[in-house]
Amino acid sequence: MSESKIAEKPKPRVKINIDWCKGCGLCVAVCPKQILRLGGFDQKAEVTDESLCINCKMCELHCPDFAITIEED
Repeated sequence: MSESKIAEKPKPRVKINIDWCKGCGLCVAVCPKQILRLGGFDQKAEVTDESLCINCKMCELHCPDFAITIEED
């Protein structure tokens, strides 16, 4: 009997260009896993726990300044 191998899904990586982010919070509002927040001195988007990302790309799609991209490892 042969063992079937399940292909591992690539892990999504959330990239935020802080130079483009204006801190509007749309990404925070639409993330179903709530892995984004506004933080730091300038209150721009940052990732709290990338391992919880489900690769839905809602943050990327809703960012009006194209400051967020989701890449797969």
